Parts: sequence; C-alpha cells; structure tokens
Amino acid sequence: MAIDPAVRELRPDYRALVITAEGLVPGPSDAQGERLLAEAEETARKWLADGPMEEHPHLAAWREAFRAFGAKPQRTRPSAEALLRRAADGLPRVDRLTDIYNAISVAHVVPLGGEDLDRYQGPARLVRADGTEEFATAAGGESVIEHPAPGEVVWRDDAGVTCRRWNWRQCVRTRLTHDTTRAFFLLDALGPMDDTALTAAGDALREALTASSPHVRLATRLVPAAGTLR
Repeated sequence: MAIDPAVRELRPDYRALVITAEGLVPGPSDAQGERLLAEAEETARKWLADGPMEEHPHLAAWREAFRAFGAKPQRTRPSAEALLRRAADGLPRVDRLTDIYNAISVAHVVPLGGEDLDRYQGPARLVRADGTEEFATAAGGESVIEHPAPGEVVWRDDAGVTCRRWNWRQCVRTRLTHDTTRAFFLLDALGPMDDTALTAAGDALREALTASSPHVRLATRLVPAAGTLR
C-alpha cells in the first residue's frame, strides 16, 4: 500500500489503518450484523441530538479534505457522513460483512470500506487522478465506466480506480460479495481522530470479524501521518 506524495501534501495528517482478513465467512445479513447496526443507529441518534453532524470534528475535517481537491461535500459526502445521515431512518442492510464494517464506521465516526483481495489487482495506491483512469460502476442496472476528475483523490490498483473521492464510492469490481473470503478493510483518519481512537475502531472491527468468522486470520498495519517515524 502506498500514499502518493501529492495526497500527503494535501492532508499531511492523513492516516490509514489497514486490516487484512483471510478465512472470512460471507453471506447474507445475519443476526450479528443486525445487532451491530441497531446499536450504531442508537449511538448515532444520541450524539446527533446534541447538534448538527457537520460540527463533529472528524466529519468537519473530511469535508475540508473533500473541498481541497475540488469535491462538493454537500453533493458527494464522505462515506461516514453519508451513513450517519441515514441512521435516523435506519442504516442499510447489505450483507454479512458489509453490515459489520458499516456499523463500526457509524459507531466510531470513521470512513471505513472493505475490498475483496481476490478481485484486487496489484497494490493499493492512494493518488490524485489524472482523469484517464477507469472506474467501474453501475447505473440503472447496467455496467458503466466513469472517469474521475483530474486531481481527484482516489484509491486504485493496477486495473483502475477502486474508490472515488477518497472514500465516497467503491467500484463494483472489488466490493465484498457473498463469495468473499479474503479482504482488506481500510479505516481513514484525519487529525481530529487520534491514533488511540483509530486503534479502538480497528479493535472493534477485529472483534466483530472474529465473532462472525471464528477461524479468520487477521493482520493490522497503521500507515502513519506524513513525517511520522514508525
């Protein structure tokens, strides 16, 4: 995994916690995911009652990051904010693995996504796009190829863009499915979320994945902020 210097220059405070998992048990939504999502919904409702979500320090930092590369966070929201806005009416129930990471994302107010390792091609890189890269998505039930805007922050592999606008939307090629047994999960943090809070979110994800898949093998790596020695 690599972070391009151009992204580091944009947000020197960016850190990523990467958790790889092998031996996952995929499938449709289940009782564990339902419990985690219901708890996350209740947690979100409680703190959202105290004020606008835009004032949450971590969400505010992500909005600033989106604006810095030309995105409009009112239209294309950071993933954690998009989920939180759905908490009052109920978070989506997607599948066994996605439900877990969505619940952790909401409960800890951290952008969090999962990628199928068997569908990924080459190493993950966070870069600023030149605009020619391909992004495979779907619209109206049909496959569609889009291209990011020049300068947009994207995750990519050797085949193309895997997630647009840092953590806004994932491609269909590498998303988790009912066949996924090997994956990596990415937790995105900016300055207001310190390493202790980021680690706590990662620990919660590890615990949930282990409960869901008792024979899972997990490994964790922290990609530190620019200028930080580890």
